[in-house]
Amino acid sequence: MVAEALPALEDRLEAVARAHGFVAFGIADASAAPQTAERLNQWLAEGRHGDMIWMESRAAQRGSPKGLWPEVRSVIALGMSYAPAQDPLALAEHPDRGRISVYAQGGDYHDVVKRAMKAVARWLVAEAPGAEVKVFVDTAPVMEKPLSAAAGLGWQGKHSNLVSREHGSWLFLGAIYTTLELAPSNPGRDRCGSCSACQDACPTQAFPAPYQVDARRCISYLTIEHNGPIPLDLRRGIGNRVYGCDDCLAVCPWNKFAETAHAHRAFLPRAELVAPSLADLLALDDAGFRQVFAGSPIKRIGRGRMVRNAAIAAGNSGDAGFRPVLERLAEDDTPMVAEAARWALDELPL
Repeated sequence: MVAEALPALEDRLEAVARAHGFVAFGIADASAAPQTAERLNQWLAEGRHGDMIWMESRAAQRGSPKGLWPEVRSVIALGMSYAPAQDPLALAEHPDRGRISVYAQGGDYHDVVKRAMKAVARWLVAEAPGAEVKVFVDTAPVMEKPLSAAAGLGWQGKHSNLVSREHGSWLFLGAIYTTLELAPSNPGRDRCGSCSACQDACPTQAFPAPYQVDARRCISYLTIEHNGPIPLDLRRGIGNRVYGCDDCLAVCPWNKFAETAHAHRAFLPRAELVAPSLADLLALDDAGFRQVFAGSPIKRIGRGRMVRNAAIAAGNSGDAGFRPVLERLAEDDTPMVAEAARWALDELPL
């Protein structure tokens, strides 16, 4: 009897990835996105990375997989869904509540995605002895979005984020670099057409042109990465967002195909992070901050940035009821908190 041939390694690899919670899978040759380095260098030269010095300091490694690891031959691109069940824009009408980006309302994606990717990588090494692999989720100098587009997971939309026909804008991305030469997938094709919904939705005009983003004006950058006073001319646009911003993602028409049933259970929102009270956020001390945001990606910004953001949201609320707590915060030991509280007091009615 002739033994039945096994499916191709790439097909078996995809099945394993899906068994570990990845809803999007593709493979790209390590040199499949040659324009990445040029675009990155231009973006850095224009200063659009703001305070994100790590983007500049490791640009050579970030611009190409081989710049980080010369031996890499193939990139396995993976996506895990965090599609929300509720409209991310609904809290815009509730100025007493803080808006937290959908991706940060559940478990820390760094831990969840990396754990699953390591399991996939271990399987691959066992199936292909001698193969070497490296696993990357967000924190390494890896350009996941262009690599994922090259691997066919979707395309980079006009907001610069990846868009999937099946999962919309709601994918956490990761990459496994390997020395194996795997058969590449068909690359993604841009399907934005004439749509400008993401560009039009941005409250702070962070898009100088389609497919370009200036981080210095982006609410996600300002509320998460920027460690200092937020520019005065951008504070009104922040509204009640206290951690990140989903507006450009949420308005994408391709989201209508994203099903919450595909979302990984680890990313289901924690009740206390769905619509936190600004009053509660303003009252946080260091210990309280660590307790509330334990196990969340939010924990990395620290109490200072969160309370700064909440103070700006309070200033935008028009609610004089925030004045007592803001008066206390105006004397806070953290300068950016005290400055934001004083600004908010000036914005609110007596």
